[in-house]
Amino acid sequence: MSEVLEIRWHGRGGQGAKTAALLFGGAALDTGKYIQAFPEYGPERMGAPVTAFHRLSKNKIHIHSGIKFPDIVVVLDSSLIEPAEATKGLKDNGILLVNTTEKPEELKNRLGLGANVKVHTVDASKIALETVGRDVPNAPLLGALVKITGILKFGPMMDSIKKKLSVKFRGREKLVDDNLASIKRAYEEVEG
Repeated sequence: MSEVLEIRWHGRGGQGAKTAALLFGGAALDTGKYIQAFPEYGPERMGAPVTAFHRLSKNKIHIHSGIKFPDIVVVLDSSLIEPAEATKGLKDNGILLVNTTEKPEELKNRLGLGANVKVHTVDASKIALETVGRDVPNAPLLGALVKITGILKFGPMMDSIKKKLSVKFRGREKLVDDNLASIKRAYEEVEG
């Protein structure tokens, strides 16, 4: 991991970009890492573009701004790639993770990304629909992110997320279990 690893999430209101950032941040914090997790959005409404950010480090983080040159970009809605300029500033050796049915190499070619950019795809919407019953791709993308980066260990991350979701969805254990199943499935199905 670089000194400070920076991740930028692009999604739409209601897809869970902010929640994913907070869950991932909490899991990283539980492992002793320093973390920043924060959203940026205009009008708070369903479907409006949302950006969320992470900074992750073994040391204290002294930067307090949006992320312009991310190491990793996660896109919850592939229709935002071009309009939101999701790949803008992505480092030359960066990682792009997209919720799409498109194959990684096809997407990389279509976007004209540099040879050193790694592109990964997973159909997080399908996974969410089949496990949770709603098209909320945030939880599956957490599993895919952990798989492709190795930033966190899978087991401890799942334990942390289970604790946090159990509080958020108190008394709705099936919903917690369904979300955890979606994370595990995307961890296994991510391509690239």
